[in-house]
Amino acid sequence: MAFDNPLAADIWSSKYRFRPSDGAGDDTVEQTWARVAAAIAEAEAPKARRQWRDRFAGALADFQFLPAGRIMAGAGTGRSVTLFNCFVMGTVPDDLNGIFEAVREAAVTMQQGGGVGMDFSTIRPSGAPVKGVGADASGPLSFMDVWDSMCRTILSAGQRRGAMMGCLRIDHPDIEAFIDAKRDPLRLRNFNVSVLVPDAFMEALQADGDWPLVFGGVTYRTVRARDLWNRLMQATYDVAEPGVIFVDRVNARNNLAHCETISASNPCGEQMLPPYGACLLGSINLARLVPNPFEPGAGLDEERLGELTRTAIRFLDNVIDVSRFPLEAQDAEAKAKRRIGLGVTGLADALVFCGVRYGEEEAAQLTRRWLGVIQREAYRASAELAAEKGPFPLWDPVMLDTPNLQALDDDTRDLIARNGLRNGCLTSIAPTGTTSLMAGNVSSGIEPVFAYAYTRKVLQKDGSKREEAVEDYALAVWKRLHGDAPPPEHAFVTAQTLTPTQHLRMQAAAQAMIDSSISKTVNCPEDIAFDAFADVYVEGWKLGCKGLTTYRPNAVTGSVLSAAPAEPAKAAAPAGPPAELRLSPRPESLPGATYKIKWPDSPHAVYVTLNDVDGGDGPRPFEIFINSKNMEHYAWTLGLTRMISAVFRRGGDVSFVAEELKAVFDPRGGGWMNGRYVPSLLAAIGGVIERHLARDAEACAEHVHDADEPAPSPAPAAAPGSRACCPRCGTPGLVRKEGCDTCFDCGYSKCG
Repeated sequence: MAFDNPLAADIWSSKYRFRPSDGAGDDTVEQTWARVAAAIAEAEAPKARRQWRDRFAGALADFQFLPAGRIMAGAGTGRSVTLFNCFVMGTVPDDLNGIFEAVREAAVTMQQGGGVGMDFSTIRPSGAPVKGVGADASGPLSFMDVWDSMCRTILSAGQRRGAMMGCLRIDHPDIEAFIDAKRDPLRLRNFNVSVLVPDAFMEALQADGDWPLVFGGVTYRTVRARDLWNRLMQATYDVAEPGVIFVDRVNARNNLAHCETISASNPCGEQMLPPYGACLLGSINLARLVPNPFEPGAGLDEERLGELTRTAIRFLDNVIDVSRFPLEAQDAEAKAKRRIGLGVTGLADALVFCGVRYGEEEAAQLTRRWLGVIQREAYRASAELAAEKGPFPLWDPVMLDTPNLQALDDDTRDLIARNGLRNGCLTSIAPTGTTSLMAGNVSSGIEPVFAYAYTRKVLQKDGSKREEAVEDYALAVWKRLHGDAPPPEHAFVTAQTLTPTQHLRMQAAAQAMIDSSISKTVNCPEDIAFDAFADVYVEGWKLGCKGLTTYRPNAVTGSVLSAAPAEPAKAAAPAGPPAELRLSPRPESLPGATYKIKWPDSPHAVYVTLNDVDGGDGPRPFEIFINSKNMEHYAWTLGLTRMISAVFRRGGDVSFVAEELKAVFDPRGGGWMNGRYVPSLLAAIGGVIERHLARDAEACAEHVHDADEPAPSPAPAAAPGSRACCPRCGTPGLVRKEGCDTCFDCGYSKCG
């Protein structure tokens, strides 16, 4: 089939197409679907495999059912990767050996392509005594730095860096430091962070009461709940993190509460999981199920939705049996409960096709109706699978009394009572990211459309860039049907035009029909008052949400990209800095900064100088020099500086330079700098380059910073409308979307 746009074809080819170096791979997306369908059908009895292979391929056709990227990229390839997207690691022990064993397990998991979540509440607070060694504990944040450094070095399957979620209970004595940690733009870069908030805290907040900070049964301090909440909200208001997980509600509405306790989530927050919990994901594309878009009375084909749901449940259940697992504990946990996460994508586009405005009560009602079809058919399919293949090992009839199963109709409950369930949890709504882009740029998950049209710059092999017009699927369909006629404004709304209340209405409507959780961002205007912003979280708790993530444009996180209607694709444009900058000789003088590295293994400091040129949108690195009295490093430092300077002067994406250097391990061992482990001197130089790239334009005067001292305080807040720059292309306009930093100019995306 022909892809809906060139971007979709690029994503398929770069991320999901199987192209082995020795043998046949996928020449078309149909062959990708056939490969995946055949691999997942291997879990069936031999006589039934052909039937289910064809059934699975039919569901995948035309992007109706979108398995998560790990499945699309890995199934049927023979690669040693997991098909599961997300894991929560085991309980982190409060001892050094156990902590570093947990780091090892997380590294193995990310190496095979899984994102991980951890609850660090089990680690004693900073300053607590460590018996037997006569020392004080460094606290959970110091060990999170170790995880962060490890994650940076792991190149996970599919050429993506690992992603992590770090959680801490709001009653942990180090909670204030945890709340403020992401204010440092160089700390915990590979983490999303969330605070675990129990109902008791929310009740103390409502009563304006006090709140104890406790570890191991010992109360370290007591604070005013309102003051702690305001500190959490201020951090989220300023830098978009931490998120909030209402952990008691998560456990109260968990189908598997009889056999597990949840205290962490996966990196994007849609899967709340127990220790060693794993979940695989897939989404039904609602945008492909409206047969008569924009016509009077347009509606979703609910019969086809039910058919796809039943097929998808069986497909995902089979994945459990054909997937590899990084750890034996994850394998055992997954097969004991057979948890899956079926969700949706394209909700906003489907609403547009039906002429319904996202965020209004009619949209919430339709959301509940469509997800209700999925809920009913998913449970019925799982019960029928249990009759055929057996219920999951930890099935217990007590589950019929849990809130999700009590909400089912009597016929479905009777079927479950007779057969049990094949799967402990069935539904979840994840961010669909590149799979939704591959499906024609349909709206992601249950999110509203972020931008209906924008221009994307695509980096070419020769360093130049071409521009592509990218349109949302709903707008593309409108143009296909109605040409240049203006689309109806009533339904064509974007995330930035909605109020926080409208975002919450949609999230709460979906959450009522979903077993696990939802990845959803509540967009807030830049000028929202702080009290109104904090009320968004309280209102979300009252509406029954299991967690909340907000995004408010500001000078730290960047402001929302203003995406104008896409124009026809233009001729190839030069990459990076303007052509006259790349071709002109070096100016006589350049502004820059010199950084001092005190490497533990060397008696002499290393000085790294980075000079900038004005790239129009702000400073860009132009050259690098490395100097030291230690002549042992002369040859490789000279070669390194010449190579890096050449990369800088060529322009385009230079962030990979820092990332690659930071991933270098010295076989003789690294060193500790400012409380963080750095695996090599080259990694320390990479950290300096990363710092320099992150500097604000006002910080270009020549000065010397010690690289092993705390980073300078952030520059004063920029004027309204300022935007964070993309680390790949340098364009202002980096946005926070579904827990990921996303650039709509070049397609850069990084979660965590």
